[in-house]
Amino acid sequence: MPSPSQTKIAAPASGSVVEQTPQPTEHVVDLFIIGGGVNGCGIARDAAGRGYSVTLAEMNDLASATSSKSTKLFHGGLRYLEYFEFSLVREALHEREVLLKAMPHIAWPMRFVLPYNSKMRFETDTPASKLLSTIMPWTKGRRPAWMIRLGLFIYDAMGGRTILPGAKSVDLDRDPAGVPLKDEFKTAFEYSDCWVEDSRLVALNARDASARGARIMTRCKVNRADREDGHWVVETENTENGERRTFHARMLVNAGGPWAADVIARSSRANDEHSVRLVRGSHLVVPKLFDHDKAYFLQGEDGRIIFVIPYETDFTLIGTTDQEHADPEEKPETSTKERDYLLSFVNRYFEKSLEAEDVVWDYSGVRPLFDDGASSATAATRDYVLKLDRNGAPLLNIFGGKITTYRRLSEGALSHIDEALGRKTRSWTAGAALPGGDFGVDETEALVKRLKADHPFLTDRWARRLTKAYGTEASALLGAAKTVSDLGRDFGANLTEAEVKWLMDREFARTAEDVVWRRSKLGLRLDAKEIAALDRFMASRGDSLANAAE
Repeated sequence: MPSPSQTKIAAPASGSVVEQTPQPTEHVVDLFIIGGGVNGCGIARDAAGRGYSVTLAEMNDLASATSSKSTKLFHGGLRYLEYFEFSLVREALHEREVLLKAMPHIAWPMRFVLPYNSKMRFETDTPASKLLSTIMPWTKGRRPAWMIRLGLFIYDAMGGRTILPGAKSVDLDRDPAGVPLKDEFKTAFEYSDCWVEDSRLVALNARDASARGARIMTRCKVNRADREDGHWVVETENTENGERRTFHARMLVNAGGPWAADVIARSSRANDEHSVRLVRGSHLVVPKLFDHDKAYFLQGEDGRIIFVIPYETDFTLIGTTDQEHADPEEKPETSTKERDYLLSFVNRYFEKSLEAEDVVWDYSGVRPLFDDGASSATAATRDYVLKLDRNGAPLLNIFGGKITTYRRLSEGALSHIDEALGRKTRSWTAGAALPGGDFGVDETEALVKRLKADHPFLTDRWARRLTKAYGTEASALLGAAKTVSDLGRDFGANLTEAEVKWLMDREFARTAEDVVWRRSKLGLRLDAKEIAALDRFMASRGDSLANAAE
C-alpha cells in the first residue's frame, strides 16, 4: 500500500509555527537547529531543558525522512561486535534501559531468536571472521555455535541489564519460535533488545522541547545561513505559502541528516573535510508470519543479517537492506531487487514461501552515516561524530548516529554547545520521561485496564493502541467521553476526531500522511477514500484555526 501524497495546506494548524508577517526579528536566540529528525529534536529538548533559547526548523514534517524509516529498534547492534565496534555497542546497550524507562508506552522489550544451522556458510569479511579464519582455518565461511554464544555473552555482559533477561539456547522442536521455521533448523539462540515507535519518539521529543520553551517550526526550509557580526543570520521559507523570515542566533546546529552536507555548503565560509555516506535501507511489511511475540535475527549466506519482527498486531516487518544512495534529493524507494532480496532471505528460513504479491507495504529510508572510508555500506560505522566549527559564530555539525544513541548524542552536542557559548549546564534527560511515559515498564497492562474501565466503549485493541501511543495521556485525549460518538467523527480504524485534533494541537501534525504514516501506522488499515477524507478535514480545520488567529 503506497504512502499517500502530501496535501498542501495554505495555513498552519495549531501546534506548527509559521509567522504571518515577513518582517525580520532582531531577537537573537542561543541556538538555531536545522533538522526535525530524532537528533535535531533530541538536541532541542535537551538544550531547552538546560535554559537555552532554541529555534528549530524542519523543511517537511517531523521525522519525515530517516527517523521514520528505521527498523524501529533500540538495540546495541549485535553484528557490530564482528566489526569490533565495542564502544558503540557498549553505549547503545547501556542506553536501551535508560530509554525504556523514559518511554514505556512507545518502547518495550522484545526477544530475538537467532536460528542456527552448522552447515550454513557465510561470505563474510568482517574483522572478526578474518581473525577467526586466520587462527582456525577450518572455520572459514562459518559462524561456529561457540562464537555466537561468546558474542551473546559479551552482549549481555556489556549491557548493564537490570530489566531485560539474558541470552539462552532454544530447542526449536519444542519452542513456539520453531513452528514457522523449516525443519532443518533445530536449535537457536535467544537474546533481548527493544522495540521503539521511531517517529512518535521524534514527535514527543519535539513536543517536550516546545513545552520547555523551544520554538518548533515545521514546513520551514532554511535557504541561507551566514555569519554576520559574531552571530548567525538565518533565512527561512515556509514551504506551503512561500513566506520568508530572518532569524538571528548565537550558534547554528546542523542536524540535517541526509542533507547535512548540503547545509554545510549553504552556510557561507562553513567548510568541513568530513562527509556523510548515504546508505538506503528498505523494509517490507507482509501479513503476519507467526503467532508469537518474538522477533527473528536471520543470518544470510552473503554475510548480512536481517530482522523479521511482529508488527502492528496483524503484520510482520522484514528488513533491512544496505545500499549506497547517491543523492539526498532522490526519494528513497524499495527497488525490485531489494524486495526480491528480502523475500529470498526470509524464504531461506521460513516454511511459508513469500511472493511479491504478499507485500502489503514497503518503505525505504536513507541513513546518513559518517563516511569512515569503509569498503561497503554494511561495514560503514553507525557511530556518530560531532564537529565544532569555531571560525566565527560557532557551528556544530552532526554526522551519523543511530536512533538508540540519540539521547547520548544530544548530551555530547550540549557539551560542545556549552563550550562554544561559554556556559556550564547539567545533563538531565537520563531520568526524565517523555510525555505520557510516566509509568513503570511493567505497568502497561494495568494502564490498559484502567483506560477501559474509565471508558467502557473501548475495545481491547483500541485501548491497547491508545495506551501504546499516548501512555498516561490517553485518558486526557479521551477526556470525559462516555460513548464513541462523544469523540466526534470516526475516520476509520477507530481514528476519531478527538485524536486527530490532539495530534494537530500537540504533536505538529498537519496532513493525513503525518497522522497515518508517522504519528501512527493506521495507513495499513485505512483505504484511500478514508485517508482523503481525513486530509480534507485536517486542511479545513487548519484553515479555520489560522483565520481565527488573524
